Amino acid sequence: MTSGDRKPVIGFIGLGAMGAPMARRLLGAGYEVLLCDAEPGRAETLAKEAGGRPASPREIGGQADVIITMLPNSAIVEQVLLGPDGALTDLRAGAAVVEMSSGDPVRTRALAETVRERGGRFVDAPVSGGVPRAVTGDLAIMAGGDDEDVAYVTDVLSVMGSSVTRTGEVGSAHAMKALNNLCSAGGFLIGIEVLLIGKRFGLSPEMMVDVLNASTGMNNSTKRKFRQYVLSRSFDSAFSLDLLVKDLDIALGLAHATGTTAPITEATVEYCQAARHELGPGRDHTELARYAEHLAGTVLADTPTPPETAEPAT
Repeated sequence: MTSGDRKPVIGFIGLGAMGAPMARRLLGAGYEVLLCDAEPGRAETLAKEAGGRPASPREIGGQADVIITMLPNSAIVEQVLLGPDGALTDLRAGAAVVEMSSGDPVRTRALAETVRERGGRFVDAPVSGGVPRAVTGDLAIMAGGDDEDVAYVTDVLSVMGSSVTRTGEVGSAHAMKALNNLCSAGGFLIGIEVLLIGKRFGLSPEMMVDVLNASTGMNNSTKRKFRQYVLSRSFDSAFSLDLLVKDLDIALGLAHATGTTAPITEATVEYCQAARHELGPGRDHTELARYAEHLAGTVLADTPTPPETAEPAT
């Protein structure tokens, strides 16, 4: 996707917990990166630390070959792309918009059509792996879009992730991301209930995690979240409960849109919504365990257990 031997210029919009290390990976690989974030000073700080140049969304649209968005939701993505002085205002001909947020697939398809009408390409490419894997460039990336458009940005995506899986047409990757997080949330909730039942019976939560991880009850949460964030009492995975509930709402919407009877999905979404209401906004998603402890009247760890290396996949 280069012109001759020239690497594409990249515009990176959204330099939060995930976006900043992803942009660092691109800078470390020798790409010219234009940096943009709504938080004052964030782009300037990253530019001083790792390189790159701060720019507005409109400047990015006029100068970048690849525009990456890593933002909380589709509404904010639409604002930075379509709003006054947004990135699509002066979109460079043939530029690719790569939407790496966890977006609504229906809104993603509408946005993709607008990008194409303005002479650009569009790929939705959400990620799984959390902050630790963003730092190491080991994210799992899903990619939805035309074969040619996905191929156009694959080299760039491969700097940030160890796997890039094409999921189908535009919007399919965002659908897969929401369904992945639904599956992840379900595994977390049933695993926490197992630990609570076992502790009330007299079993050690630490021992139960070891047994689960050596047995058929193992899942991502038993391996990468229970010791690291719950039993350690740190609850700092850097993925919020607010964002998880947003993704679960998208997954539930997909169930309704496809006419799929999904009682476990319904129950998972209701449980997580209740937990967010009880715990309040801005909480880490692993604090779902606190809500479960409250309902059970049992605390899993009276004293923190030293965490293992954290490697969540959300």
